[in-house]
Amino acid sequence: MIYLTRRAEFSASHYYHNPAFSPEENLRIFGKCNNPHGHGHNYTLEVTVAGEVDGSTGMVLNIKDLKRLLETEVLDPMDHKFLNKEVPVFRATIPTTENIAIDIWRRLVPKLTFGKLYRVRLYETPDLYVDYYGD
Repeated sequence: MIYLTRRAEFSASHYYHNPAFSPEENLRIFGKCNNPHGHGHNYTLEVTVAGEVDGSTGMVLNIKDLKRLLETEVLDPMDHKFLNKEVPVFRATIPTTENIAIDIWRRLVPKLTFGKLYRVRLYETPDLYVDYYGD
C-alpha cells in the first residue's frame, strides 16, 4: 500500500458560537473566538490517499486529478470565505478545526474515484493540527 499526500493552503474567517448557550457562556467557552465579526486563519490542508501502484502508469493516482478535486471541493468553496455565513454546513455547525476537517472528508469521499481517502490533516497554525481518518 502506498500513501500519497497532497498539500494545499487556504485562508478563511470564522467565529465560534453556540446559539444554545447564553452570551456569557459563549464568551466563557470560546473567548475571543466568539467575536461575531470573526477572525481569520491561514490553513494548511494535507489530504492522504492510499492505494496500490497501477502497473500501467506506475502511479497510485495522477496527482493532477487530486489537485483538481481539492480545488473544486475545498478551495473554491472555502478559500477567502467567512465560513459561518458563506459555507452552508457551518451555518448550523461551529466551524472548529475539527469540524472543518470532518466537512472536508465528507466533501472528498463521494468524489474520489482513485485510491481510498486515508487521512485529512488540517493545520490551523503551524503548531496545531487535526487528523481525521473518517466516520
